[in-house]
Amino acid sequence: MARKGPSKSKTDNQLIAKIKDRTAHVGVVGLGYVGLPLSMELAKAGFRVTGFDILPKKIKLLKAGRSDIDDIPNELVKSMIEAGRFKATADFRQIAKMDTLSICVPTPLSKTKDPDVSYILDAVNQIKTYMRKGTLVVLESTTYPGTTEDLILPLLEKKGMKAGQDFFLAFSPERVDPGNAEYTTKNTPRVVGGITPTCTRVAKTLYEQSLSHIYTVSSTKAAEMVKLLENTFRSVNIGLVNEVALMCDRLDLDVWEIIDAAATKPFGFMPFYPGPGLGGHCIPIDPHYLSWKLKSLNYYARFIELAGDINSRMPEYVVERITGMLNRRFARALNKTSILVLGVAYKRDIKDVRESPALDVIKLLEDKGAKISYNDPYVPEIDWNRSKHKSRKLTRGLISKADLTIILTDHSPYDYQWIVDNARAVFDTRNATKTVKKNRSKIELL
Repeated sequence: MARKGPSKSKTDNQLIAKIKDRTAHVGVVGLGYVGLPLSMELAKAGFRVTGFDILPKKIKLLKAGRSDIDDIPNELVKSMIEAGRFKATADFRQIAKMDTLSICVPTPLSKTKDPDVSYILDAVNQIKTYMRKGTLVVLESTTYPGTTEDLILPLLEKKGMKAGQDFFLAFSPERVDPGNAEYTTKNTPRVVGGITPTCTRVAKTLYEQSLSHIYTVSSTKAAEMVKLLENTFRSVNIGLVNEVALMCDRLDLDVWEIIDAAATKPFGFMPFYPGPGLGGHCIPIDPHYLSWKLKSLNYYARFIELAGDINSRMPEYVVERITGMLNRRFARALNKTSILVLGVAYKRDIKDVRESPALDVIKLLEDKGAKISYNDPYVPEIDWNRSKHKSRKLTRGLISKADLTIILTDHSPYDYQWIVDNARAVFDTRNATKTVKKNRSKIELL
């Protein structure tokens, strides 16, 4: 539960008034896929927004009115700069001028799958150095339950200020889904939990000025747990359906047919779909934050660990299926095969390759001697196996010369009938070819 504190104070009333009349100066620390969209929504709502980032290249790009985030067009950034509502800086001394600060920095895992909160701590130490009385600080970065209260609160209270009275501290988990045109930062409901009820009220006031719906919970720890439940739910269900795909392979059944049929039930079933593995900034990472925290409490999160194990093995399963397909169709080993990969982004119609399972599949294939080329309309260049590779132009000649074409990301610009017509054989890990009518004998599905 949140700390008890005074229900109202002169300090929080002053800040709430500044937020409501848009005179509050808003800061966002971290201008990536979470921070930049949030900055734009706050700027569009009429706030003066200062975005902080440690990357000079990013600051230079934004000052030129350009965006490196899929869902944020250059024109929006440029218009907010010209209107005087947004500026980007690497000068953290400007924190002293901020009335509110939202922390939107990365929270990766270490190689041992332990939480790396160093980016959060670096941001908080900068805030602690320059923050003035009456400031609202909100952490948005995904982390384990207790981070805000156990790590951030003591640092910010070191200067003798008290949360809920002299400054306000809350957690509000980001819910960004890159490439989702229907649910954006603005219209996705926002969860907020504060260190005290006063902190919750101040944070709620900030977000409700620019976002459509705010849902409050009892504490920062509860808000942190909400985010982990959301993505653990997805990870576990994807792990389940990936295992069902393995079962259907053994049973000589079409897993896609099974899922489509089950999805006709109007209650008690939600369809999830198998694939070559998990990618992106959330699902492969966030459940491990919860698992790590529970280990410290002598509890083993069996569902999380099992789902993680199944999902992480999917690239190996894909390569096994490819090997069998080549042997059956061409009596050819992987080390004598040319393979064209279609799609290396971690999901459809975006350029993000973070944790992309396509890269794991490519590495496994190359390690076995296959010659790999790739095409991705969103990713013109990429590194794998310590060397740069460029996306090849998707021509009839490129497809027809490859022994096998693999669909690892089901981008919508692809003409799948044309691809199948011109390919020697296609291994489809996403059921992207479900509408293909001719030459289906060339296709094998995951």
